[in-house]
Amino acid sequence: MNTIFIIFLILSSHLIINYNPQLLVSCQSRSKIPFVSRQLGSWHLLQESIGISAMHMQLLRNTKVVIYDRTDFGPSNLSLGGGRCRFDPLDTALQNDCTAHSVLYDPVLNTFRPLMLQTDSWCSSGSVLPNGTLVQTGGFNDGDHVIRTFSPCMDEENCDWIETPNYLAQRRWYSTNQILPDGRIIVVGGRRQFNYEFFPRNLGDPSLMWLNFLRETSDSDENNLYPFLHLLPDGNLFIFANTRSISFDYNQNRIVKEFPPIPGGDPRNYPSSGSSVLLPLDENKECVEAEIMICGGAPRGAHRLALEGTFVEALSSCGRLIVSYNDQNPSNWVMEDMPLPRAMGDMVILPSGDVIIINGVGQGTAGWELGRDPVMAPLIYCPNAEPGHRFTLMESSSRPRLYHSTAILLPDGQVLVGGSNPHVFYNFTGVEYPTELSLEAFSPPYLSAENGLVRPKILAATGVFGYGQFFSVVFTVPLYNGADAVSFRLIAPSFTTHSFGMSQRMVVMKVGTVSQVARFAYNATVIGPWTAEIAPPGYYMLFVVHCEIPSFGAWVKLQ
Repeated sequence: MNTIFIIFLILSSHLIINYNPQLLVSCQSRSKIPFVSRQLGSWHLLQESIGISAMHMQLLRNTKVVIYDRTDFGPSNLSLGGGRCRFDPLDTALQNDCTAHSVLYDPVLNTFRPLMLQTDSWCSSGSVLPNGTLVQTGGFNDGDHVIRTFSPCMDEENCDWIETPNYLAQRRWYSTNQILPDGRIIVVGGRRQFNYEFFPRNLGDPSLMWLNFLRETSDSDENNLYPFLHLLPDGNLFIFANTRSISFDYNQNRIVKEFPPIPGGDPRNYPSSGSSVLLPLDENKECVEAEIMICGGAPRGAHRLALEGTFVEALSSCGRLIVSYNDQNPSNWVMEDMPLPRAMGDMVILPSGDVIIINGVGQGTAGWELGRDPVMAPLIYCPNAEPGHRFTLMESSSRPRLYHSTAILLPDGQVLVGGSNPHVFYNFTGVEYPTELSLEAFSPPYLSAENGLVRPKILAATGVFGYGQFFSVVFTVPLYNGADAVSFRLIAPSFTTHSFGMSQRMVVMKVGTVSQVARFAYNATVIGPWTAEIAPPGYYMLFVVHCEIPSFGAWVKLQ
């Protein structure tokens, strides 16, 4: 046990005795019943106001959340404090600004403090380096070539943004990032940017690489901004823009394969603004298979119509694509429909392996004042259920979350939700959808108290491990159902903005042995992911899932 480091303890150890197995909404049970329409899950208001609207969010390895908005709309509702002010002669709204446009939120203590952004971070992108440092790229105006970093530190009160001007080779506004197997970050696209670059740049590397695919997928409404990026298990990059997708060798600047367009001909990227996830990668399968899922968006032409005051219904369709290079077994999209149309929804992978689809609108598109009919009820999608039985309607929120809203997974299994500002400025009165400064948490059904007897609890785990390396996890569960009922999963926390979680992924790892070491306590030997292409180096949340009910997450480092 001396090689095991205690890294996370669940705050509450009380056992819930009134166990009701009928409240376990599992994939297996859902595959045998019709579409579930009863309301499930619960909402909790965390903060009425954090002073800013949460346009961008990133969970860090110390369980703090970096949240930021833009700087070019005037003052926020939160003072920087300590006599600090931002002087920016290039700011288009307020050159001398003593208010914050970023905060550091602590979900454990439910507290927040202001952070200082110097340049405009509007509609930017980000990723976390293997050492846990958040790298944020680009923005607008004087911020569009800037790299900003935020590192968790021991002196929590003094951690703040560090800005490096003019690092980026091109303007990055509406671009997308992805962490790579070698620990670099690739930054792709942006408004009128048909190219990509890396952070950090290796000595001798070109500062910029052209990608004509991005030019080809830009239409009269663009519809290829914030392209969907997913790192594939073979090391290539899946890129989806508008209706088209490719497997791309970014080292050789070469398209390996183009996949069929998503059926229907309707765009899925900004401003149509669907969402996408890489479904969980399972190392227990003979071949680790990559499957992409894309849901929602707006019909072609919807953006122009919204600008003219006509708000058409959003898309209800989802597509799944197994990435295959075998011409005898070609990749084809498999389509299905959500119970509700939705644009600007966020797709978040839950530790159960399900996907929650949350936030968004039923009419219109992304853009100032261009969304209507907010979709208040999340959906939980079970990828392994039978077709027609995969969607479950959840409890509705009381707060509309439209343009510029966000959602991320927390280690306790809740989904943190914030933002929504469909206006050029902060506007709280005389509008149908006021600017939202609040934070909420949605608790999926697996957090129901009735699941207490089958909920695992991590006591200890090896804090740092390598690829293909055995490591130990000690956990307790009152009503253990055998080794076949337990799995061990890594989730990379995403950088989320504009309906896409960048670098989000789950890996289901192989298990060596599970042995009982005390009453209700078990020691599992788990095998780390095989390659950096399957799981890039860095910090992950480790979850034990038993009978489809996850533990709270523990931070581990893969290196």
